[in-house]
Amino acid sequence: MAKKNALLNLIAWLTGVVVSLSVGFGMIGGKLSLPSWLGGATVAMIAGWIVVIGALASVIIAVLNASN
Repeated sequence: MAKKNALLNLIAWLTGVVVSLSVGFGMIGGKLSLPSWLGGATVAMIAGWIVVIGALASVIIAVLNASN
């Protein structure tokens, strides 16, 4: 049962990383935007980079924790 939970946790985490990267790159590329009252395309691009960097940091931290 523990291995099944670990596999499901891995799948859920991996799905979250892929979705985060998709949304982040969509915001950076202009496919996803924010309304002008929230800052528009510039704020969306900055937020997109924050999401991408956070997702990549999550991957690096997970790999480092798995090696311990």
